[in-house]
Amino acid sequence: MENHKNSFQWRGYVAVFLIFSSILKSASAVNHYSIPEEMEIGTVVANLAADLNLDVKTLSRRKMRLDNVANKKYLEINKETGDLYILERIDREYLCTTKSASACVLKLDATIENPVRMFNIELEILDINDNAPHFRRDTMHLDISESTPVGERFSLTNAVDPDIGSNSIKTYYLSENDHFNLEIQTGRDGTKFTDLVLKKSLDREKQNIHNLILTAVDGGIPARSGTASIVVRVLDTNDNTPQFDKESYTIQLSENSPIGSLVVKLNATDLDEGSNAEITYLFSLYTSEKTQQTFTLNPDNGEIRVKDMVNYEDFKIYDMEIIAKDKGINPLSGRCKLTIPITDMNDNHPEISVKSFQSTVKENIDVGTVIAVVSVSDKDSGDNGVVDIKIDNNLPFALKGSADNYYELVVAKPLDREKVPEYDIIFTVTDRGSSQLSDNETITLELLDVNDNIPRFNQTFYTIPVTENNSPGALLTSITALDPDLHENQYLVYFIIEKEIANTSMSMLFSINPENGNLYALKTFDYEIEKEFLFHIEARDSGVPPLSSNVTVHIIIMDQNDNTPVIVSPWRAHGTVVEEKIPRNTDKGSLVAKVIAIDTDSVHNSRITYQFLQNTDATLFSLDQYNGEIRTMRMFSYRDARHQRLVVIAKDNGEPALSATVTIKISTIETALKSYADMTEVPLEYDIFSDLNLYLVIGLGSVSFLLLITILVTIVIKCQKPKHSKAAPPSRNSVASDRNSAFADSTLVSNDAYWYSMFLAETRKGKLVVRQPAPKGSRYIVSSLPRSTGLTETSGSATSTLQSQQYVNR
Repeated sequence: MENHKNSFQWRGYVAVFLIFSSILKSASAVNHYSIPEEMEIGTVVANLAADLNLDVKTLSRRKMRLDNVANKKYLEINKETGDLYILERIDREYLCTTKSASACVLKLDATIENPVRMFNIELEILDINDNAPHFRRDTMHLDISESTPVGERFSLTNAVDPDIGSNSIKTYYLSENDHFNLEIQTGRDGTKFTDLVLKKSLDREKQNIHNLILTAVDGGIPARSGTASIVVRVLDTNDNTPQFDKESYTIQLSENSPIGSLVVKLNATDLDEGSNAEITYLFSLYTSEKTQQTFTLNPDNGEIRVKDMVNYEDFKIYDMEIIAKDKGINPLSGRCKLTIPITDMNDNHPEISVKSFQSTVKENIDVGTVIAVVSVSDKDSGDNGVVDIKIDNNLPFALKGSADNYYELVVAKPLDREKVPEYDIIFTVTDRGSSQLSDNETITLELLDVNDNIPRFNQTFYTIPVTENNSPGALLTSITALDPDLHENQYLVYFIIEKEIANTSMSMLFSINPENGNLYALKTFDYEIEKEFLFHIEARDSGVPPLSSNVTVHIIIMDQNDNTPVIVSPWRAHGTVVEEKIPRNTDKGSLVAKVIAIDTDSVHNSRITYQFLQNTDATLFSLDQYNGEIRTMRMFSYRDARHQRLVVIAKDNGEPALSATVTIKISTIETALKSYADMTEVPLEYDIFSDLNLYLVIGLGSVSFLLLITILVTIVIKCQKPKHSKAAPPSRNSVASDRNSAFADSTLVSNDAYWYSMFLAETRKGKLVVRQPAPKGSRYIVSSLPRSTGLTETSGSATSTLQSQQYVNR
């Protein structure tokens, strides 16, 4: 039915156009006809015999014929009737690929012999709405933060419609939703652009995905449409505080509960996601120190367990406040209160009383010294009132009876606070009744410290990697030592043992917090200038007399991907667009252009790969990702556009990767280019090569100066007399080097000023040699490092560094 309807419509169009064409015929020498596209095969367009005043009976004899259009014969002449009819389906969008307001016209020549005459015929193909709008991508994904302000706009991919005029895209519609509007703008050429506008704030916790439908409708009759899905993923922001299940808890706990037993497991939840929902538990400042000593709080799962002996006589109730804090960039927290009443155990017991007790003694107290006197008693009588007392046999103490029911606690073995800082001495009393009852009393003996231990570092040698471009004042690491002593005997002071490198004091480069050993960098380091530093840090306690030790620190500067690739070929004298002309008959596999980029970072970060960012025709050109060569994948055809646009991105291997782009405009010409020999007779881009010559002169001058400085430094080192110090052993390189080097064994020469190799840029016009100078700020570093890196006195270490800086203008 639809085909019949279309056929009827086309016949109507034909009748109108034929009348119009007959009028044109009388006014012009060119016969002009207009028909809609997609007409049925066999449809008569016009009667050429009548329009050209030819005798129908002579058409066959005079061999009337039509020429072909683009190797296709769309129309034919009926030599019996003189009718011009459609021989093959005509698609306007296929014939006229460019979308413009101009008419799509087929120009034909009708030829007749005896005598020979030629007639010009123009057939205008009118557009019908036979194409529906469609999107290049069926689904568009958008990531929008829930903190995005209302009114924010997001560009959407447009639909395309091969039809023109009113049959092209007329408008867009967005599916019904509460959060987004659609805004349509029209360009100068009539193209419709769409923006998605946020009209209501997003809340990820309520809805994290929004599925929308974008519909494009053309202006044809009947209208056609195409759709695409828009998936909006709402990104989380930290806008929800952690919440406990309850605001307060009351947990009963029996005294003498085993250490490690679970008291309660708290739970807090956060409606956010990711790190914004990860929760850490901790005590607030309102929780007493005693409570924190008695109970432990697991920061990851919120478990509270018994940490120390719970004694009803000491504390009858424990109050604590717990904070749940998320791990967002700006963390939020929630709180709850926990009350733990201690339940008393009704244990009948004999009585024990401490009459005299020296709770603190020095760890070097003499054996046999009395430290406590206790008495025992029992209100019962007979055997029930007879009390036996004892202490743990493993303790370095002993009980000696003195008077009736009085006992002395004396030191039985030497004490060491570093092994056992305090003793909980439990006196156990048991009566002799038939059903024995017992009790115990615990006294805590604290040993006072004596400065008998030197500070000890965790490592004997610290190797600290530092990434270049660090911020001045950044924390590098914490170098701490441990002293098992207490108080002033344990209080350590850290400082850098001074030495100079190239007349620069170590304290000008690094700083250490004297209290906690935090090591900071005072300047920004550049891997291309400084590679390493070696110095010593000393830790000294505050005892009388003070004890100290030192440790060797080796700072290694790590390279960072901080240099962007630079495209040196093809040369761009002005702007960023390179124009190339190639013959249209270029063979498959021919070299079109070669992109060369360089990167001044280290080997790993300077590895370059090439990719097409834009390619007008993906079937026409290929790009080698390693050498940057652009070659043809096939020969050009008549359908290929004359102008091709390629955008190439050169990306390094760093994290994150840095890149540079170049745009290459390729124009095809019908005649072959001159041979290379002919081209060499003409100066090749004078401006470009004049700049290149300038770079080559600067590069060669810099290399010569750099070589001269290297020779002078080598001569000075060779001529220097070796000096041996009694306080310092001979030194050697602290990094791997060739011991058979021409330099002295005590000297490390690292060439940080390096030059890129010559690049051979192959082009169709010849070979271009480009030399890239070293990065600005490169220098030579000659350093002497101490042979020993262990815990040794550093006052006798001989360390010197000679630095000479060679700058090269780029």
